[in-house]
Amino acid sequence: MRSLLSLVAFLALLCTSCISTNNVDQLRFISYDSVALAKNKQLIGPSNKAYVKLLEKADASLESAIDPVTNKTLLPASGDPHDYFSFGPYWWPNPDTEDGLPYVKRDGEYNMATKTAATDKMRMIKLAHEVKALGLAYYFSEDPKYAEKAKAQLRAWYINPATRMNPNMNHAQAIPGLVDGRGIGLIDSRLLIGVIDSVELIRPTLTDEEYNAIVQWFAELKHWMLTSKNGKEEDAYFNNHGTWFDAQVVAIAIFVGDTEEAKTRLQKITTTRIQAHFDAHGEQEEELSRTKPWHYVNFNLEAYSLLGRYADVLGVDLWNFKTGGISLEQGYRFVADYAATGKAWPYKEKGGYKPYQAYGNMLYAEAAYQTDAYRDAVAALKADKKVQEDIHNLLF
Repeated sequence: MRSLLSLVAFLALLCTSCISTNNVDQLRFISYDSVALAKNKQLIGPSNKAYVKLLEKADASLESAIDPVTNKTLLPASGDPHDYFSFGPYWWPNPDTEDGLPYVKRDGEYNMATKTAATDKMRMIKLAHEVKALGLAYYFSEDPKYAEKAKAQLRAWYINPATRMNPNMNHAQAIPGLVDGRGIGLIDSRLLIGVIDSVELIRPTLTDEEYNAIVQWFAELKHWMLTSKNGKEEDAYFNNHGTWFDAQVVAIAIFVGDTEEAKTRLQKITTTRIQAHFDAHGEQEEELSRTKPWHYVNFNLEAYSLLGRYADVLGVDLWNFKTGGISLEQGYRFVADYAATGKAWPYKEKGGYKPYQAYGNMLYAEAAYQTDAYRDAVAALKADKKVQEDIHNLLF
């Protein structure tokens, strides 16, 4: 069964799926399963809660102003407004110094001052969420207005010389008084994975020149990620940052056509991360030590879920990787044990324990392993309203 699913996914990568009513000959799918999306497109009705929520988000995006990186009011150390710029979210003014420098860390305590329009974090989040919603809304509804707004966003961020972002993250998650940017800041750019998925969904509406310009931008970003000091630091990071680095590199590599590079990373680097991130019980020591352990355990698994999907696309079996009693499945099983049974989460959770955060991962696990443990987890989580509106319901 797994080999059949992998074959289907691989064929999808080679553009074998069609949307005839859009006069589209072929679409390419990276993070999404073409078979599942096509089936859901035929089955969903106007009262489907996830579909209604998706269209609400897409409709709101239609009215949203385009907000490229050049709109920020604070500049990074480079002085170039085209460079992405953000501050570390868990860093605060130093209470022991007159000027508040250098900032000090409070893990899990989000400094809301880092989320203003003065820097770029919120505008990148806005871009990513809106383009993802617009791309999926276009796919499911076939209404061209969604593709047109997505194109306008893409032109502003990746094509127009006056507003485009430079393809680097040199100044991501700077810490006032300490550093102008960090490798750890590449966690911000993980959201661009959803952007490239939507580029493919609206591909028929893009000119070849536009599409190729976007592909070239991401090829340059990938090169920067793999060769820059900040990129190399993130690649070597020991917790979810390393996993999300892999997810970004592999997704972008598939997008720009470097499939051998993507396969090599999955086989040689991601498998090594699995051995370091999980113990024989599926516990993630680094994530469980955080102030929001349930959140971070699932956040790390979210990256592995995408990597498992990309591995399927490339004919690599990451889901069943196992060595020395450590396996990726045990990581999902550890979460399923709490999500499915309602067993009390034994770790202190800043902001409260939120079972629904596991839903997407449990859907991936159910599709990959097809066992009752994950079916039960999915069924238990579906009682939550947030889960009923979850976009993953349209993807599986």
